[in-house]
Amino acid sequence: MVRRVKISASETLGGARRIVVKIGSSLVVDADSRAPASAWLAALAQDIAELRARGREVIVVSSGAVALGRGRLGLARNARLDEKQAAAAVGQSLLMQAWEAALGPQSLTPAQVLLTRDDTERRRRWLNARATLDALLKLGCIPVVNENDTVATEEIRYGDNDRLAARTAQLVRADLLILLSDVDGLYTADPRKHPAASHLAVIEALTPKILAMAGGANAAADVGTGGMATKLEAARIARSAGCATLIVSGLEPHPLRALAQGARATLITAPATPLAAYKQWIAGSLEPAGAIAIDDGAAQALVGGRSLLASGVQRVEGRFDRGDCIRVVGLTGGALGVGLAAYAADEMERIRGRHSGEIEGLVGYKGPGVAIHRDDLVLDRP
Repeated sequence: MVRRVKISASETLGGARRIVVKIGSSLVVDADSRAPASAWLAALAQDIAELRARGREVIVVSSGAVALGRGRLGLARNARLDEKQAAAAVGQSLLMQAWEAALGPQSLTPAQVLLTRDDTERRRRWLNARATLDALLKLGCIPVVNENDTVATEEIRYGDNDRLAARTAQLVRADLLILLSDVDGLYTADPRKHPAASHLAVIEALTPKILAMAGGANAAADVGTGGMATKLEAARIARSAGCATLIVSGLEPHPLRALAQGARATLITAPATPLAAYKQWIAGSLEPAGAIAIDDGAAQALVGGRSLLASGVQRVEGRFDRGDCIRVVGLTGGALGVGLAAYAADEMERIRGRHSGEIEGLVGYKGPGVAIHRDDLVLDRP
């Protein structure tokens, strides 16, 4: 279903609290010099600073390491896999230098985060990545995420940063994913080949008809690998996590400022909030690995929207790891809900019935002050 009115891209940007911005190699790297596009990056950094000044949190997913490394090493685009991984090793430092040069004048600190598909699909690594990104945002940094091409094998690669950006948005429960592209959104056909093609402003469902409108990567681009099809796949992933997607042209300076001022883009809406989608995933997609029984006071606190404190846990059942889904039951065994354990079963056994201030001494490290955080908990409906 395509909708052309009622909601705009600029309104969606204005209402977003946590934003993931994906930038492709063709924007980060100058195609002629094969060096960082410094002026464009500086302008984008000003846009990011403006969002931050309005209280928004911004995570950047940046391509460009392999392209920059190829330029430094004199490698061709069709280099062997080991040569591409070597180029990534060289290019990562060049990429972060470029981001430091762009963000530094805005008094913003970039933080490199390298991920593989394993990091966002294996529960423990997913939790660690989420905690790291949350900590960086709280410390005022701009996380700059890229695929860890230096060590990733084909089996654990995303293959393009559009999908990595969508998984990052899912990981951090972002409200909005912005994909900066070489076109200003989705058209009914490739506008470079079909000048009469119509622009689609708002898409509410990624139907087969919509998906069929996506073409391949821009054949004229020398450094990028993505295309409109991968952007719609990224939007599908983000949408399932309650995150809206904007496909925006990044060819002009200040693309995010232009977006806020009403520049044309394609908005792909999400049917739920990130938190609602996340809780739906917990409730319906994960098999509980164990259970904890809690007292009546803790049960009442949960109904009131509080997190589950270790002091309310009276019994631990089964073998589970941190981040596993577990059942929450009353002392008589009645089901109360499910949630993601903040501690493994053996640690939960040590901290049950104890106050939050005692946890670090009992488990040997400074972890969460709760047994299950309220955001990671889904209560059964009465």
